[in-house]
Order: sequence, then structure tokens, then C-alpha cells
Amino acid sequence: MGSTGAAGGVEPRRTRRSRRVVYGASALALAAVVVVAAAAIWASLGNERATPSGCRVTTGPSPYSIDLAQAANATTIAVVGKRLALPDHAVTIALAAALQESQLHNLSYGDRDSVGLFQQRPSQGWGTNAQIMKPAYAATAFFEALAKVHGWQTMSVTDAAQAVQHSDAPEAYASWEPLARALAIAATGEARAGLACEFPLRRSLQPVGSPVPALAQQLGGPTVAVRVPPTRGWTIATWLVGHAQQYRITSIRYGGQEWTPSGTWHPLRSNAPGVQIRQAPAGA
Repeated sequence: MGSTGAAGGVEPRRTRRSRRVVYGASALALAAVVVVAAAAIWASLGNERATPSGCRVTTGPSPYSIDLAQAANATTIAVVGKRLALPDHAVTIALAAALQESQLHNLSYGDRDSVGLFQQRPSQGWGTNAQIMKPAYAATAFFEALAKVHGWQTMSVTDAAQAVQHSDAPEAYASWEPLARALAIAATGEARAGLACEFPLRRSLQPVGSPVPALAQQLGGPTVAVRVPPTRGWTIATWLVGHAQQYRITSIRYGGQEWTPSGTWHPLRSNAPGVQIRQAPAGA
């Protein structure tokens, strides 16, 4: 018979039970820590997904909400119109057309071979598929076609857009005119701080490059950090707001105002000449 004492090598039953209780409690505590940690991770991910992103246009009688891609495309259309020295009415027409055709999204599909912001067709001479998928190219092609329409300057937005697009729903452009006008007023610099976008600034390990070359190519002429007329300055500032997420812009200053990714413009005490920008560094 084996001894029940410690010297005999057999552990007392009471001790074995107490250790099982301790081990069980430790396992439960560890599981609780894992659950809490997982919950914290999911909560943080949920908070990131829930962080607001989008833009507001505040130049009309009531504000409009658009998404970040629409803001980038709208401001691109506007600066291309400015580069071509077209009146702001042309920008309104182009925006109404793009809103109707693609809701201002750069679609890679459409009816038959239609693609892009304006649903232009390579088979109809608008350019190659790759060219049309570049918003600045598509906008240039639209404006060049508009300029060939006799009397477009005095046409309604709907009639002028239809003269270029030849849509099966010629009256549909009219429903987009209020938003198109509000966007054009903001993006062509007619109004100060008319577009404000909000988005979470996520960490990036790679530099994204400067927005200045793209802006200079689309708009032409001087852009950032140089003295420009107020209307041009607000055109530049608004384009930068529309492309701020892409280029990780953390601050845009112009005309005594500053925009940040929190989604608001607020007044500044100083008023440096030219549009000033700051970008988040890589790794931040």
C-alpha cells in the first residue's frame, strides 16, 4: 500500500484539488484577458471604420454632401476649365453632365464601351480607354466638345450638356443643376472656403509625393506658395481640399483661413501670401 504522506511520493487529494482550482482560475483569467484584448482591438477597428469621411459644399442656399472621390473629380473638372480659360458656366455644365453620367465617379464600365466620368466611348472618338479613365483628360475632351457647340454660352445647363453628350434622357441633367452650380461656385473660387472635406488620417509608411505637379499640370501656371489673385487662390485651395486624402494633406492655409482633416475651415490671425500646405510625413 502506498503511503498518503509526502515522503511516500503520493500527493494528498486536497492539495491536488486546490491546484486544479488554481490552474482553472489562471486559465479563466487568461481567457478573460484575451477576450478583453480582442474586444479592444475590434472596438478600435470599429471606431476607425466609423470615423466620418466625406465633404460638404456650402455655397448654395442649403449644404450638399458628397464623398471624397466626387470632391476630387469635381475639383479636377473645375481646374481644367480654368486652364482652358472657359467661363464658370462651362464648369457647371460639365459637372452636371458628370453627375448624371457617373455621379462624379470614375467608372471603368458603362453602356457598351462607355467609361469614365462622362461615360465617353472610345469607339466614338473620345480617346482610348486608358486616356478616358484619366479625369483631367476626360474633362478636357468634354470642354473641347462643348466649345464646338454654337451658342453654348447662352444655353441652359441641360441643353448645353445634351448637345455634347447626346443622351437618351436629355432632360435628366436638369435635376443635377443645383448641386453642379454649388460645386462650380466652390471649385472655381467664386466663394471662399466653399468645400470642406473630413477624413481619418491613416498611417502611411511610404511618402505620397507632392500634389503640386499634378495641380500645375491640370491648372497650369503658378499654384502653391506664390501670390495669386483671390479667385485663383481659392480655386487652388479647393482643389487641394478635394485631393487632401490622396496626398495626406494636414493643413491648407489661404485668405486668412485654415482647413484641416477635421473637416472645417477656421479663421487665422496671420494671412501669408499664396496658398500654404502641410503634409503628413511618411510613417506618421
